[in-house]
Amino acid sequence: MNWPYPNESALFGEETSDVLVLGGGLSGCFAAIAAAEKGKQVVLLEKGAVIRSGAAGTGFDHWEMACTNPGCLVRPEEMTAALYEEQCGYSNVIGHMIETSEGWDRLLDLEKWGGKIRDTEDEFAGAAFRDEKTKLMYAYDYTNRYTLRVWGTGFKPALLRRMRALGVRIFDRTEACTLLYRKADGVKQGVGAIGMDTRTGKVTVFRAKSTVLCMSRPARIWLFSPDTPGLSEFRPFQSIGSGHAMGYRAGMEFTMMEKSVRAEFSAAGRSFPPYSTGNNHNTWYAATMVDARGVEIPYVDRDGRILRTVDERYRPAPGQKFFLKGGVIDEPRYEWRGPETMPFDELMKRGYRLPFYADLSAMPEEERRVIWGMMVGEEAKTRIPVLDHYEKQGFDPEKHLLQSYGNGWQSASFLVQERQLFGAPGGVMHDWNLETNVRNVFAAGDMLFASDCAGHACATGHWAGRHAAAAADAAELLQPDRDFVYAERERLLRPLSVRDGMDWRELNAASAKLMQNYCGGVKNDALLSLGLQSIQELRERMLPEVSAANPHELVRLHEVSDILDVSELILQACMFRTADSAPLYFERSDARAENAALEDGFITIRREGGRAVKGFVPHTYAGDMLKGFEKHRGGLVR
Repeated sequence: MNWPYPNESALFGEETSDVLVLGGGLSGCFAAIAAAEKGKQVVLLEKGAVIRSGAAGTGFDHWEMACTNPGCLVRPEEMTAALYEEQCGYSNVIGHMIETSEGWDRLLDLEKWGGKIRDTEDEFAGAAFRDEKTKLMYAYDYTNRYTLRVWGTGFKPALLRRMRALGVRIFDRTEACTLLYRKADGVKQGVGAIGMDTRTGKVTVFRAKSTVLCMSRPARIWLFSPDTPGLSEFRPFQSIGSGHAMGYRAGMEFTMMEKSVRAEFSAAGRSFPPYSTGNNHNTWYAATMVDARGVEIPYVDRDGRILRTVDERYRPAPGQKFFLKGGVIDEPRYEWRGPETMPFDELMKRGYRLPFYADLSAMPEEERRVIWGMMVGEEAKTRIPVLDHYEKQGFDPEKHLLQSYGNGWQSASFLVQERQLFGAPGGVMHDWNLETNVRNVFAAGDMLFASDCAGHACATGHWAGRHAAAAADAAELLQPDRDFVYAERERLLRPLSVRDGMDWRELNAASAKLMQNYCGGVKNDALLSLGLQSIQELRERMLPEVSAANPHELVRLHEVSDILDVSELILQACMFRTADSAPLYFERSDARAENAALEDGFITIRREGGRAVKGFVPHTYAGDMLKGFEKHRGGLVR
């Protein structure tokens, strides 16, 4: 079949701006808006189409950590400190302080631009989770009210309208491929990026005074199925961590890349579409659960007290100020643990029988409607394949149960190796400006280490955008190294000239299998070394043999090339941590226990001169959170 777009791979363009934003998800949109509101000329590159791109493109149902909303009883510094304690110091104090302090402001921005954040039609009037005065609707902790239920399906169109009104130049369907920088006196300074049109193959140099990285966290590292991609993936299939790969190649510093996290939803064909099975997690919290006999499974609070009513599931325990639930905190430790179902092992001892089911019919009417009708309808990839499809097939939450799989609480069972980078994963190391070690290159959203959900993306995106605007005031529009630019263009387009080569899917499947074999649940130096050697073999032997018949296939191949770089980054980071770490779910068969105390902090990694360089930053590197926030909130401080 002929490619339906003109072949422009022979063309070489150039665009200039004050601020360049890479990625058009929530954080990228807010970064572009913040910089444009400062009067800067802004260019934004998005591999998809901004109106529905990114992890939140199809919607989301709740907004966490909005600690300055009028109903919240938890101060931003209290929540940030709780997250720090809960994660044993492996928390992003800077990112969370920005999120908890400014997340509500960003939600008000969205409302101002046409997003819906209140029950304006009084659909849930009188519900325990609704504030009758403000018409805001809360989730999880009904007493402290730090998480709001929102109508997130309308947020990306609202952001697009705002950017257009501000004159942001948006390059949809333009893949960000390479970070550009100049080095002087030992300091790297970002000067823009190379992008490629995903339909025509045209390569363009985007020069800018400052750059904001707002791309996705990695995926398709351990899991890839060439036959069943997409539907069971929680995040967009094409969001695979290219920003991490670009940053690593440019010498950017990362941390926590060795962290192992619990699997969620995968593209491996083993799981189900998000929130399509009965559970009591996140969107479905706190659904009534029953066993195979229809016997209700009890909820217990922090102290193990059985909760007798549905309302109690949404309240702190006696003597507990607030509890953590949802998003980044899925398996909280004792002190901040919220109401939860009895532990699985205890349920088995007491005679409860699998399979388990979610029973929304046993909940109060407004709780049932808000979970099934609103939240399942607004969360990513759930409105059409779950809500609409199930109802067309006759599912009625007032009558029917929905089976839960795996151990009763997860959507599916997973092998130890089969995981995605999810839940406070590794990412870019940064300062209070959200600036990386590459000067004038900032990061936000899922690019940051220990990143969080929608509120975090929007708040950090706005912060990074306005600090990038300030950096542009003092920067010149520099030329990148011409030889490097032409070499990168050749690298990007070369697969178009390969004839009868292998398919990009073959390489992705090989890399995923490699990571399963050599970077599984238990690690050691021998396995990790073999993994690094194998990555290099794939890069040298298989990658040059992959062909692309058109720009679409070329983009998919670029993604797999980036996956190889991210895999190397992860393997190297695992080599650098020599002791076990329970908070990072990191385990070695050859652990050096004597190094545990020395390594209790952020091990950093960057690539220089073709080799990985190890660094170390203490948990307390951000300093006093209140002083740091107040000092930097107004603008750039160096």
